[in-house]
Amino acid sequence: MAKMLIDSQWLAASDGRTREIRNPGTGEVIDTVPLATLEDAERALQAAQRGKEAMARLPAYARAEILFRCAAAMEAEKSALSELLAAENGKPIRQTREELDAAIRIFRGFAEESKRIFGRVVPMDAVPGQERHLALVIRQPLGVVAAIVPFNYPVELYAHKAAAALAAGNAVIAKPPSDCPLTLLRIAALMEEAGLPRAAHQMITGSGALIGEFLARSPGIQMVTVTGSTEVGIKISRLAAEHLKKVHMELGGNDATIVCADADLEKAADAVVLGRLARGNGQICCAVKRIFVEAPVYNQMAEILTAKAKALKVGNQLGEDTDVGPLISEQAARKVEAVINDAVRAGARVTTGGKRHGAFIEPTVLVDVPPQVELFCQETFGPVAPLVAFHTTDEAVRMANDSPYGLQAAVFTKDISRALDIAYRLEAGGVIVNWSSALRVESLPFGGIKMSGHGREGLHDTLNEMTEQKVILVHNALTVFEQM
Repeated sequence: MAKMLIDSQWLAASDGRTREIRNPGTGEVIDTVPLATLEDAERALQAAQRGKEAMARLPAYARAEILFRCAAAMEAEKSALSELLAAENGKPIRQTREELDAAIRIFRGFAEESKRIFGRVVPMDAVPGQERHLALVIRQPLGVVAAIVPFNYPVELYAHKAAAALAAGNAVIAKPPSDCPLTLLRIAALMEEAGLPRAAHQMITGSGALIGEFLARSPGIQMVTVTGSTEVGIKISRLAAEHLKKVHMELGGNDATIVCADADLEKAADAVVLGRLARGNGQICCAVKRIFVEAPVYNQMAEILTAKAKALKVGNQLGEDTDVGPLISEQAARKVEAVINDAVRAGARVTTGGKRHGAFIEPTVLVDVPPQVELFCQETFGPVAPLVAFHTTDEAVRMANDSPYGLQAAVFTKDISRALDIAYRLEAGGVIVNWSSALRVESLPFGGIKMSGHGREGLHDTLNEMTEQKVILVHNALTVFEQM
């Protein structure tokens, strides 16, 4: 049985309860993990108060060295970690290797950035009567950061949260995803071996509702960073508001792709396949979820996309030639099956796929989709690509923006002026031109607007979120300026 990390000790739940972690494709039990109690969470919280003091005393170069060692340890175990992640998560093994590569880069990136948390000197002689004072603005760690990690890209998104928090000098309490915590627990062990101070980094397994809500409402937490559904984000935000703690929310998306008549349709179809049907088995917050195609090329785009979707191989996620594995659970697959069937009853037509087999959903393309169906209005987490025709740019932008979400979007056209005009008008945190919206680069700020959350994650942005500014003013420190 795996154990959780509390106060730098590997522990079972205080009441002994456990949860089985299964391979979603086969149902095979991989391992069991503790179901943490509130008593366990309280113990971690109290330990984190000591951990944050130790982290605050750790100089930047020491934090950098620890994160570099973490990255090296993950790289040394990349093969085993990738296999474990594929087994418990369902993503094809080639994609879990890519996810480990991204996480390793992110750890190294934040190791570097930990040495670049800059303050500033503010010229006080800009204000009459204040010219003899010297003012410094410095950045300091918040204290304890609670990182709530989702199932779809657990290792990469954990890196964005935990590595950033540690780089900034905070202590971290991480809540891994309930369905696939094993890889993160192994990475937590590697991090302990890298030389972090006691209780600087802890990982609690258990119910997301119980542990996540405890962390959100506890006054000993200074920030909660969440990647998850909008519903979870709203609940966490309400609890966090009781103590006015900082929150960072990267939530759901219903990401639009606009394909103009002059676009390279083969490339657009490839982007939809990668960004919706194959990568992450369609379980990506910024995946292509609504595809608007200009009417003159609508049928051609549907034919090309259907042919490419049919060529995808669905199967064992540990197979080297597998393109699409199982969703995170059979329950999740049933939800996707239900919205496909609902769309078909409303008049949509399936050109390929549309069936569920256990936790597997066949890569699915639908045409003539009524825009009001749930499949199109709400975020669908699975390999499903719905197409809707448009006739004018204004119509496409209006339909794309007619959503409570605003994470990412994409536009395909050979006209750069049209691309930029559409990109400026789309209500989203990021717009990709001539590629999939399911594109995230750690050196860029990533996040959404509207009900997709707030705040930005990225090597050059997260550290600002996870530090606070302090002004230090030395009164009458200077004689260089004459008394006015």
